[in-house]
Amino acid sequence: MHEMSLCEGVLQILEDHAVSQGFTQVKTVWLEIGGLSGVDPEAMRFGFDAVMKDTLADGAVLEIIDLPGQAWCMQCSKQVSVKARFDACPECNSYQLQVTGGDEMRIKELEVD
Repeated sequence: MHEMSLCEGVLQILEDHAVSQGFTQVKTVWLEIGGLSGVDPEAMRFGFDAVMKDTLADGAVLEIIDLPGQAWCMQCSKQVSVKARFDACPECNSYQLQVTGGDEMRIKELEVD
């Protein structure tokens, strides 16, 4: 489960920002998770609660914002939504797609004290 190590990375970011911005407690974390990122949101929720225990984010709420997969079809020259990396273009059935979004995971917003 690589989500656990991703949660540890989130905690490191929270700790770094707490030092630089002067907060001591994290109440809510909004994470954007792309549909093509390979991150399982439910595993992320489980890992988040476990990793944040006894830290500045103990008891924090994790809000996940789902981002759809996006790709540029080189065959029909359209921006399209995709559910998996190797899906065909929903417009022309071509497999010549270049992912343009939805493969990221990032902290969008924090609520802190």
